[in-house]
Amino acid sequence: MDTLENRLQKRMHVSLYALLFLTILLAISVLLESCTDKCEIKSQYVYLEPVYTTVDELRASINLSAPEPIKAVGKIYLKDNFLFVNEPGKGIHIIDNHDPAHPKPKSFLKIPGTYDMAVKGNVLYADSYVDLVAFNISDINTIKETGRLEGVFKNYRSFGMPTDVNCCVVTDWTQKQVVELYESDCDVNMQPWGGVYYEDGIAVRMDMVASFSSKAAVTPGSGSGPGVGGSLARFTISGDYLYMLDGSDLQVADITNNNNPVAKGRSVLAWDIETIFPYKNNLFIGSASGMHIMDISSPETPVKLSTYAHVRSCDPVVVDDNYAYVTLRSGNMCQGNNNQLEVIDIKDLSSPTLLKAYPMTNPHGLGIDNTTLFVCDGDDGLKAFNASDINAIDKNLLAHYKYINATDVIPHNNTLIMIGEDGLFQYDYTSPTSIKLLSTIAIQHEN
Repeated sequence: MDTLENRLQKRMHVSLYALLFLTILLAISVLLESCTDKCEIKSQYVYLEPVYTTVDELRASINLSAPEPIKAVGKIYLKDNFLFVNEPGKGIHIIDNHDPAHPKPKSFLKIPGTYDMAVKGNVLYADSYVDLVAFNISDINTIKETGRLEGVFKNYRSFGMPTDVNCCVVTDWTQKQVVELYESDCDVNMQPWGGVYYEDGIAVRMDMVASFSSKAAVTPGSGSGPGVGGSLARFTISGDYLYMLDGSDLQVADITNNNNPVAKGRSVLAWDIETIFPYKNNLFIGSASGMHIMDISSPETPVKLSTYAHVRSCDPVVVDDNYAYVTLRSGNMCQGNNNQLEVIDIKDLSSPTLLKAYPMTNPHGLGIDNTTLFVCDGDDGLKAFNASDINAIDKNLLAHYKYINATDVIPHNNTLIMIGEDGLFQYDYTSPTSIKLLSTIAIQHEN
């Protein structure tokens, strides 16, 4: 029977259902509203900002000062009885080496942006960012600038930032930290710049981080002749010409008038060229992908004779009459995984051929004097071999200095000059089977 009481109970049930439905709708509405709430997000990141210096300031900042401690490993160069040690980007340490057992630091030539050097006669040539600078060193105590090729280096590495050789260049980088506040959906966790990389709790702005990185032996003449550089050199002298690697280019300067270099030919060789070694009428240029052989019979217009290709690795090279010795190493800039010494037959310069490869740890620079071959094997130290039998070099180890870091060498007149992270070392190898340490100058690394 549909009594009044039954009808009231039905209406009450409907009302309860309606109330429950409305309650659920309200809860959903609140939930949806909370999803659109905005939250204040704090973002922190760091990036590197370029520091520009005008070329006028750079050109005016060269000066000669009292000796300073060597603080970083750079190129080495020997001229007569003086050693020139480059401190990358800073200048050149000049050392009196008349007595290799007692080398005497003489002075420090401050040259901003210098990484390479070469000497002919009484003139030192060095790079300074985009310029080539000539210095008269006839009096080692009063070195003077005598000539300059402004803006000759077209491929100065400014890490992607604009460089105007007539205005300013990137000379440093400063770290900047940025804190940003912005609104975002509460349930979204994103960086405003799209990055997701964190280091020690601070986001690193990957799109603005610069990529940092920083050269063979030939018997030097005396007096008016050239000196000798290490196997990692990017500058070398042959006759009256200075050859320089500039990015992917081979640049030539006429130094007939030593004090006033004149820019001559420039040719594009390869994007990955690294080192340069002169031998007779040829240049042997090491690159990350191979060795290029250039004919410089016409000094101002080098001609490529051939290329010996190898797997991608860092590649300094030294040469004697019949063979080229190349070290391949892995590394951040070099890529590749090969660490070895290669011996290449160069009797036919138009067709260099690999003869033998020997495993190494992480070889860098190298040098050869007659049949004594020196290899700088990174943290595995300095190794000296008798290379008279190119098929058994690994079986003829003469000496192994394991507990030093070795980067590059210059062997000359039975004295070996070696530089590495631990310092500048000199050895007497008059008797190759009994090599003796003569002296050490420590490198005082900056913290």
